[in-house]
Amino acid sequence: MSDLKAMCVSLGYAKVTTYIASGNVLFECDEDAKTIKAALEKELAAHAGKDVSVIVRSAKDMAEVLASNPFPKANGSRTVAIFLEQNAGEDVLSGIKGQKNEELCLGKKEVFIYYPDGIGQSKLIVPAAKSGTARNMNSIGKLVELANNLLG
Repeated sequence: MSDLKAMCVSLGYAKVTTYIASGNVLFECDEDAKTIKAALEKELAAHAGKDVSVIVRSAKDMAEVLASNPFPKANGSRTVAIFLEQNAGEDVLSGIKGQKNEELCLGKKEVFIYYPDGIGQSKLIVPAAKSGTARNMNSIGKLVELANNLLG
């Protein structure tokens, strides 16, 4: 994560901080999401020697995802949002396999999934998730808190 932080600093982003070792980085800048995505993907490809996809969300976007969680009473570690690049249309749910008792709900640019038996026990396959990244509600809550403190 120190390499990711250093990349962001080298790109001129301010107040750079990371959260847990899963690629979460928070920073302040004036660029739009498309520009940030392109710059980070270029830096990560040079560093890793292969293409690395990046999903960018603003602090406001993350707060909206947390607030729109359709499973607010469920355990936060068993509820995830899969962040997608595109809007979450009904086609995002096509091709799903292995669904047992998991509950799915579309957001704006995410798919919410509640895993009542835990993620590790699930056989659920969501093809659209291959091009996205998932975070559980506990992590999303922490990211929102850190973003609020960062922007203070």
